[in-house]
Amino acid sequence: MNPFQQNESKETLFSPVSTEETPPRLSSPAKKTPPKICGSNYPLSIAFIVVNEFCERFSYYGMKAVLTLYFLYFLHWNEDTSTSVYHAFSSLCYFTPILGAAIADSWLGKFKVLSLVGLCLIALGTGGIKPCVAAFGGDQFEEKHAEERTRYFSGFYLAINAGSLISTFITPMLRGDVQCFGEDCYALAFGVPGLLMVIALVVFAMGSKMYKKPPPEGNIVAQVVKCIWFAISNRFKNRSEDIPKRQHWLDWAAEKYPKQLIMDVKTLTRVLFLYIPLPMFWALLDQQGSRWTLQATKMNGNLGFFVLQPDQMQVLNPLLVLIFIPLFDLVIYRLISKCGINFTSLRKMAVGMVLACLAFAAAATVEIKINEMAPPQPGSQEILLQVLNLADDEVKLTVLGNNNNSLLADSIKSFQKTPHYSKIHLNTKSQDFYFHLKYHNLSIYTEHSVEERNWYSLIIREDGKSISSIMVKDMENETTYGMTAIRFINTLQENVNISLGTDISLNVGENYGVSAYRTVQRGEYPAVHCKTEDKDFSLNLGLLDFGASYLFVITNSTKQGLQAWKMEDIPANKVSIAWQLPQYALVTAGEVMFSVTGLEFSYSQAPSSMKSVLQAAWLLTVAIGNIIVLVVAQFSGLVQWAEFVLFSCLLLVVCLIFSIMGYYYIPIKSEDIQGPEDKQIPHMQGNMINLETKKTKL
Repeated sequence: MNPFQQNESKETLFSPVSTEETPPRLSSPAKKTPPKICGSNYPLSIAFIVVNEFCERFSYYGMKAVLTLYFLYFLHWNEDTSTSVYHAFSSLCYFTPILGAAIADSWLGKFKVLSLVGLCLIALGTGGIKPCVAAFGGDQFEEKHAEERTRYFSGFYLAINAGSLISTFITPMLRGDVQCFGEDCYALAFGVPGLLMVIALVVFAMGSKMYKKPPPEGNIVAQVVKCIWFAISNRFKNRSEDIPKRQHWLDWAAEKYPKQLIMDVKTLTRVLFLYIPLPMFWALLDQQGSRWTLQATKMNGNLGFFVLQPDQMQVLNPLLVLIFIPLFDLVIYRLISKCGINFTSLRKMAVGMVLACLAFAAAATVEIKINEMAPPQPGSQEILLQVLNLADDEVKLTVLGNNNNSLLADSIKSFQKTPHYSKIHLNTKSQDFYFHLKYHNLSIYTEHSVEERNWYSLIIREDGKSISSIMVKDMENETTYGMTAIRFINTLQENVNISLGTDISLNVGENYGVSAYRTVQRGEYPAVHCKTEDKDFSLNLGLLDFGASYLFVITNSTKQGLQAWKMEDIPANKVSIAWQLPQYALVTAGEVMFSVTGLEFSYSQAPSSMKSVLQAAWLLTVAIGNIIVLVVAQFSGLVQWAEFVLFSCLLLVVCLIFSIMGYYYIPIKSEDIQGPEDKQIPHMQGNMINLETKKTKL
């Protein structure tokens, strides 16, 4: 061991003495002050960074806004699979910043990663952009402008949510209002965000000459890992009681690594320890694009003055962020400060967690209300049956079981709209039923097979002077996901081709042919074009509402001509989508207090050589949070409202743990963090010995 390392009282460190003649060096010229914005202390370069972030976030959130419904509508995945893949993608986007931070701090520097790696390679670009762009903007400020830097992070977050606000509103419209190849135009919804990435690259490159570009400081990630590993292994080797203990476990790396690196790693590990509880908050926040969007598909988006698509509800989050950030910064935080309350960054983050807990409690309440108003579901050894009488007179129906016992008896008028399905119990998973039909003076018996957990329609039709019946399996009501499902019965003696939109057509066979279900967007359909072999005509389908399933019977009467008799198989969603507003308001307020504060906190607590590493570690908590959602979605097996309650309770427990940890955490002041300029060895002129006075604390 170096004996000089044991002397902890040294106050003055001497630079090496040079005996060689060196040419005299003039004093360094004063640094050129970078251009400012309108005479303020804000560097002009941050304008390009903020605009770049706006475009990049437009691209990212615009794509994510339609991603869940793309899985549901286009790929036809179920809710759990769609949720899992959505969060797996989000998790991957937040894992790659570790790689991006290592490259930025080690080799290329933040500027080159942003322009060359992040924006050119979109697949890995998120990893290059996320850990660098916020810290790169902070690097543009001088230490004496710390207050302006803090406000920059709020403005930076405003740019994120401005891009998110516009994209989450526009991309669902591009998806739903534009038709591509007869379906929703996902190509356009994904293409426009891609174009914004090109614009982001151009804007960022325009400010290249104005940027303050701190050079990379070596492979800092590898140094940190090696330093920690050496400290642990060295402590393990020297565990004898005869060896004196050291103040900190990382001090065991002093034999190999410089003191400044050890001090930086100490600071880093203290903050990383504080990050351990944070993923649970992101597990809740990021469900706005998955579980909350799926919840919105079971609600009615008609607000009277405007109709919202389920994936457009996400626009509330960035909209409220744009409102809440100035409200909190300029009003709420200042009022709290005037009341004499020390509302530290960690306290703000803890309050943000509590608000997110309340948001998910509200989401669980809404989910329970949706379930109460939803149609009944057939259970094990049960079916739901409705009867449609398309004959010209009343029909009396009796459903007989295996022992000829009556399971259902009803009298059904011609073209009577049955108000609801009737539940019938089965003896086995599948069963044959006998149906006794009385029509005029005729008594007719028919037999049909059914399977448990299904919806059926028994269609009674004229057959000459008699009647017959057809059993048709109906669409399950949970498969519409906010879309409208329609099908047709054609009573004409010729085939009918029905055009539901651009490149969307449906063929219905003659003589009581029954079409398959087709899903369409919610809206008014006053004149749907139909065509037979010899003539064209239009049908008025009226309003097709959110989540409903409709049956249209095409008839031709002498009085009214060709028309469509409309029946609602499954009622429209009854709970208004406006009931999601409280949960969005609560979670957004929590996000402003947690995320905006945490972004600035991560930068302020990071050693100068590890700012991107700590930013990436902050983003890594987001990745882990998405993995939590993925695991719960795949393996919990809970109904949705119970899953919301589970997440709310878990975050409440985590909040208590984080509050205890934060109570004992002592924040580092900016003047205590050694910058790169402090590490430079002072130059020597001739034989003059340059002395540098420092206070050293090991």
